[in-house]
Amino acid sequence: MKFLDKTFSTPAENLACDEALLDSAEENGGGEILRIWEPSEYFIVVGYANKVDIEVDREKCRERNIPILRRCSGGGAVVQGPGCLNYSLVLHCSGNESLQTIPQANRFIMERQRQLLQNHLKIAVEVQGHTDLTIDGMKFSGNAQRRKKNFLLFHGTLLLDFEIPLIASLLKMPSKQPDYRENRTHESFLTNLHRPAGELKQVLRCGWEAAEEQTTIPNVSKLLRERYACDDWNFKF
Repeated sequence: MKFLDKTFSTPAENLACDEALLDSAEENGGGEILRIWEPSEYFIVVGYANKVDIEVDREKCRERNIPILRRCSGGGAVVQGPGCLNYSLVLHCSGNESLQTIPQANRFIMERQRQLLQNHLKIAVEVQGHTDLTIDGMKFSGNAQRRKKNFLLFHGTLLLDFEIPLIASLLKMPSKQPDYRENRTHESFLTNLHRPAGELKQVLRCGWEAAEEQTTIPNVSKLLRERYACDDWNFKF
């Protein structure tokens, strides 16, 4: 597995990069990749099938000039920004029994993430819902996947020192909730790890054995034109 520590200058480019890495692996038969990136500005990301007006307070976003984007994977709406650490895995799923279906891939990857973080943090970490990581029932990581024939993209966020009250001001209560949430507000449901980003980067890189540096940066211009910089894509539902 190769390692790419690459943050683009805009949220749209960063989202496009994940899909570009998946497309490149599928089309060119490339190897597996772990990418890490850290957003420097606030933005909203809705899941592929989310309806923006149901999940997001568009007026509040407009007032604060916070962009709303759509990702290529499933899951719910999230607020991103400083204090978040994002990771993206592009994995070869064809022929790998642990990654054959969405539920199998969720279980395999989330359990590996859980073990890595629990061993490092020296505190009990659980997988709850389908793809949440929690400590004492408080969520600090949400994750999602997108699949193609031979490769999958699995990406997620770790809350390190994020402004959690901002989430409550920009997102409505989610239309779909895991049972363990029990209708808790964003502020009573989410928590930060309060750990340095560099420390967690190394945990993920060592845990996924991503020793070799990825030197090729994907070209995201086509995906920006067709999707991530377009209202037709970001507000499609």
